[in-house]
Amino acid sequence: MTIVKTTNPKPKPISPLGFGRYFTDHMIIMEYDSGMWDEPQVVPYASFSLDPSTAVFHYGQGIFEGLKAYKANDGGTRLFRPLENLKRMNDSANRLCIPSFDEEKIFDALIQLLKLDVGWIPSEEGTSLYIRPAIIALDNSLGVHPSHKYLFFIILSPVGAYYADGFGTVKLFVEERYVRASKGGTGGHKVIGNYAASLKAAADASQEGYAQVMWLDAKEHKYIEEVGSMNIFFVFDGKLITPSLSGSILPGITRSSIIELAKSKGINVAERPIAIDEIVASVESGKCAEIFGTGTAAVVSPVGAFMYKDKEYTVGDGKTGKMAKSFFDELTGIQTGRIKDKFGWSVKI
Repeated sequence: MTIVKTTNPKPKPISPLGFGRYFTDHMIIMEYDSGMWDEPQVVPYASFSLDPSTAVFHYGQGIFEGLKAYKANDGGTRLFRPLENLKRMNDSANRLCIPSFDEEKIFDALIQLLKLDVGWIPSEEGTSLYIRPAIIALDNSLGVHPSHKYLFFIILSPVGAYYADGFGTVKLFVEERYVRASKGGTGGHKVIGNYAASLKAAADASQEGYAQVMWLDAKEHKYIEEVGSMNIFFVFDGKLITPSLSGSILPGITRSSIIELAKSKGINVAERPIAIDEIVASVESGKCAEIFGTGTAAVVSPVGAFMYKDKEYTVGDGKTGKMAKSFFDELTGIQTGRIKDKFGWSVKI
């Protein structure tokens, strides 16, 4: 593996870090051409020079992933289920006719990159180093077909605590006009176009004072799918319920971790279709005690209220629920080494 160290290291950023504003000194690059992937290289962080006709600009043949490295309590570095992210990335690649890559080889390269830029991992409570792998199509042509050339890259960004003012709730806007994805589409994969298609609804919700959009299914606008960039969970009488993976919902790594963690505690977990009318009725009756989202950025994001058909519904007492707080504490504890990892999720570097 080629490793080229920068001769011009950048100054480390000072808090507040925010999200995705600063980038480390090095990155990974790997190109696909003539039917095969080159060896991954660790090189100084730099811009790409791309032709205006580059395929990804015109047809969106591109995918990405998101995971984090954490400064552990013992001073070391930990990753949370990184091979699951690389496996999911290959699944996304297959959906977009992008050649698969060697997950173990990329994982080894990522370890070298993290060792080189270890000084960029922040140590304050709730902070981490965000890892963004991506693949883009490189053909210089305007024909609608899978590209013959691709660029794989990984960049790193130190990010601040998601809950800068403490672990708290968010408000959601139930979207009835726009849809995020439909069955048979690319909603179950981390495709770049999925996120562009969500921006309008998210912007409208933000103008109304809501943090994220709660998406409904494309066919009937009846069943709940995802929340913004997160999966969603509901607590009914001590039971945990989440929408079943139907092909239009991203199979989140945090989602699967929450399900496994809940089952290990003896909590009844159900994956099934969930109608928005069912949630409205259960919140009004008090049967639904908690709602929370899960994802890499927030880990767990409690929902205090949601807007549906011009009426706002308060979930429980509008504050963080016990189950959401318990899952947040245990998952972040495993990620940083504060809690013993009995699942084998945490990877020490």
